[in-house]
Amino acid sequence: MSSTALLILIGVALPLAPPSVVKAEPFPELDAKFRRIEGWIGADGAFSCPVSDKRTLWLFSDTWVGSIRDGKRSGVAMVNNTVGVQDGTGSDAKLTFAIARADDGKPKALFAPADGRGWFWLFAGTQTGDKLHIFLPRFEKTKESGAFGFRNVDLWLGTVDNPDDVPTAWKVHYSKVPFAEFTAERKRSFGSALLRVEDRIYIYGYDEKPGKPFPSRKLLIGRVPAGKLADFTSWQFFADGKWKDDATDAVGLIDGLATEFSVSYLPDLKQYALVYTEVGLSDRIVGRFSATPEGPWSEPVLLYKCPEMKQNKKVFTYAAKAHPHLASGNELVISYVVNAYELGPVIADADLYWPRFVRIALK
Repeated sequence: MSSTALLILIGVALPLAPPSVVKAEPFPELDAKFRRIEGWIGADGAFSCPVSDKRTLWLFSDTWVGSIRDGKRSGVAMVNNTVGVQDGTGSDAKLTFAIARADDGKPKALFAPADGRGWFWLFAGTQTGDKLHIFLPRFEKTKESGAFGFRNVDLWLGTVDNPDDVPTAWKVHYSKVPFAEFTAERKRSFGSALLRVEDRIYIYGYDEKPGKPFPSRKLLIGRVPAGKLADFTSWQFFADGKWKDDATDAVGLIDGLATEFSVSYLPDLKQYALVYTEVGLSDRIVGRFSATPEGPWSEPVLLYKCPEMKQNKKVFTYAAKAHPHLASGNELVISYVVNAYELGPVIADADLYWPRFVRIALK
C-alpha cells in the first residue's frame, strides 16, 4: 500500500492537486482607475472589503497626498492610512478616496492610536451587520534607515459604528487584540486576511521567527461566529486538525508566507486560494489551494512574476493579494505594489507606488 493510500485510510487529509495557470497578464484598465494627479496620488496595502453587491471599500496604508507634475510627485505629504470607496462594478465603477484633514487643513490618517504612540497600517476588513471591522497593526520607527525602519508593536481591531457614512465621518472605537505577540524572538499576528464562510469568519495571520535572508513566516488560522468578531472570547484557533479555544495552541502551517495576503473561494474550481508575495518581498506571486478554508494547502503555484525588480534593482514588489469581487469563476484578479528602497525615487518617479493589477486564469 502506498503512503498516500495509507494516509487516506487513516483519515489524514491530503492537499488537493492545485490548478494550473492558463494565462497571466497585466490588467492596465484596472490600474488606470487608481491613478490620480491631485489629492490621493498613490498608496500601498490595497485590501478590498466588499460591503454590498455595489460598494467596496479599499483599505490603504502609507499614502501620498499632493500633486503629480511632469511625472513626479510634487508638494507631497505622507499619511499612514486612507480609504477608497468603489461604487458600482465593472467599467462603470466610480472610485473616490477619503483623506482625513487636521484642523489646519493638513492631511492626516483616518485611523490613529488614541495614545499618540506610533501609527496604524490597515490590514483586512469585513462588515457584519451594521458594523465594519478593520485589523490595525501598530508600528513604531526604528533606527534603521530606508524603507524598513519600523517595527510592529501590537495589534488592534477598529470597529466603525457608521460605515455607510463617508469615511472621514466614521466613528471608530478600538480594541486591542489579546492574541498578538511581537518580540525579537517571535511575532504572532492576525487579520492578514479574512474570509466569511456561511455563518463564520475565518481570520488568517502569521507566526514569524527570525531567519536569513528572510524570516520564517507560517500561516495561523482562527475562526469566530460572524457577529462576534470583536468578542475575543468567541475565537477559536486551528491546531493539528482541531479547533481549540486557546490561541497558544495554534500551529503554524506552510512556510514562505507574507504578512499581507488573501484567502478567497474559486467557485468554478471548488477550491480556496491563498495568494501572497513569496516570503513577503519578491518578484514571485504564488498561490496555494485547498478544498477547505483551513487546508491542507497545496504546494505553492507560481501565478505571476512581477517584471519590475528585474528591470530596476532599486525597487521591490510586495503586498500581493486577490480581490474576488473583481473576478469570476476560475479567475484571480491580484494587486501588488512596486516600491523603492529609498524615498527619493518614489517622489521622483510617479510610476511607482500604486496598486498594480494582474489577471490570472486557472484550470
